Amino acid sequence: MTQPAVAEGVFAWSPVAGLRPVADADEPLLVADSWLVRDGRVRALDRHRDRFVRSCAECEGPPEYRLLEFWRAMTAALPRTGTWFPRVELTPHHVRLRLRPAPPLGTTVEVWAAGQPDPRTVPRRKGPDLGALARLRARAAEAGAQEAVLVTPSGVVLEAATTTVLWWEDDTLCLPPPRLPVLPGVTLALIQERAGHTGIRVAHHERTLAELTDREVWLVNALHGIRPVTRWVGGPIEAGTAARAPGWQKWLDEEAPTPLAPL
Repeated sequence: MTQPAVAEGVFAWSPVAGLRPVADADEPLLVADSWLVRDGRVRALDRHRDRFVRSCAECEGPPEYRLLEFWRAMTAALPRTGTWFPRVELTPHHVRLRLRPAPPLGTTVEVWAAGQPDPRTVPRRKGPDLGALARLRARAAEAGAQEAVLVTPSGVVLEAATTTVLWWEDDTLCLPPPRLPVLPGVTLALIQERAGHTGIRVAHHERTLAELTDREVWLVNALHGIRPVTRWVGGPIEAGTAARAPGWQKWLDEEAPTPLAPL
């Protein structure tokens, strides 16, 4: 039986050898996907699998049956204790698991109020643009913020460097239209489904950063879950009161995760 990996590292996979530790070679990322594992529980791991497989098909990666073999080996290798932020990767030469401890998790976020031109070359596929987005977040950190919001040339909000942007207009949960170049977020899909199940209206709107002033704005992703914006850094925008976030955070953290299959 496959034993879980217990050390941080990079593990390449092959049908013959399975997962094996390898040096962290600097290869271009064609596809990447990541999620939070906390004491053996994960939110929507099957949706991350499906997104990874679809994205690999766009790159003419390994056939689906091989990717599913990799996925089973990868899942078995995930630790069942502790807090981790693993990432699966497709490079020109390998399918890999990058096992890494999770960084400190946040419940709120401060965001750079200067909308940034979108630097991505493949906005609907996670992986190729992670380096450019990391540099953008570094610039936001220099400004005193934790995240940066990407905007269209006309100033319409798209998403943040590593998160989806949601906001509330009265009792309606809002997000950018899917026709815009935005990543299909797994956590976003969970939130949209819960909204539908609980009778909350969801609407797609094009909004500039200025139009989000005084509104409850959330940044959401698989690592931190839901984080309400508590401060817009370096601009005239004011953060709205995060009245709805605590209840949604409790649901996402306590009810949405499911246990990994036992070894």
